[in-house]
Amino acid sequence: MDRFDAMQAFVRVVEAGSFTKAAETLHMSKTTVTQLVQQLEARLRVKLLNRTTRKVNVTADGAAYYERVIRLLADMDDAETSLSGAQALPRGRLRVDVPSPLATMILMPALPQFYARYPDIQIDMGASDRIVDMLDENVDCVVRGGELTDQSLIARRVGDLALGVFAAPSYLQRVGTPAHPRELEDSQHRIVGFLWARTGKPLPYAMHNHGEHLHIKGRYALAVDDGNAYLAAGLAGLGVLWLPEYMSRSHQARGELVRLFEDWRLDPMPLYVAYPPNRHISAKLRVFIEWVVELMAQHAPVLDRSGS
Repeated sequence: MDRFDAMQAFVRVVEAGSFTKAAETLHMSKTTVTQLVQQLEARLRVKLLNRTTRKVNVTADGAAYYERVIRLLADMDDAETSLSGAQALPRGRLRVDVPSPLATMILMPALPQFYARYPDIQIDMGASDRIVDMLDENVDCVVRGGELTDQSLIARRVGDLALGVFAAPSYLQRVGTPAHPRELEDSQHRIVGFLWARTGKPLPYAMHNHGEHLHIKGRYALAVDDGNAYLAAGLAGLGVLWLPEYMSRSHQARGELVRLFEDWRLDPMPLYVAYPPNRHISAKLRVFIEWVVELMAQHAPVLDRSGS
């Protein structure tokens, strides 16, 4: 038995809650993963997992062993990447999940530079706006916009997304250009609704102008749960959009979107990188996070909130 492979297999089974899912992420057969865990239990003379036909649960001894093993595996990874010369480059597989527009418009165009620095890192990137079960899906980190509701995660604020209100010329020609945000509540106007993952429904947007503060909800004929689909709906003239500047900039320049209510201010949307508290910051995860920080400093830097 290779103890390293056995410990890796055990950790993946705990995190995935399934031998089948663990085998998929390790690129092994389910039989091999099962045998590795059984051999590890035999060596330790301790039952690490309770298996049923439907689920795998970690025992009390297994949970304690898991906490020690993830630190040991992370330390081994760091020890290997701390060697001098070419061996110092971080390497290995990294699983991340990011919002689809951020992936399309910012991360993908910059990835060639990332791989020029770190050619031995393999990234499995989910591009979605859904809530990801990081332990069950064995995800190393997520990038998310908006305030995080899961207080169990360790989060680093990496950007502040400036927001604006926009509409396509075809929409404005058909319905008219609203002069005040309250007009978006009128019967003739429509917004494109965005279904936030944590609530499953559109949320009102806060807008400020001098002493006036509004929360605009609007009416919609279409609501979507993906950022790229949301933008596409607005470009098609299906309603008014609230967009981060990085999503709207090129479309404004081409005349495909028109900014509304320029005298009104919207609070910026915070952008976070988050990871589970039991996920050790490996060298590959650390350099990925720092790369995201560098990118967002160019596109949407964190604002000074000291009040100065």
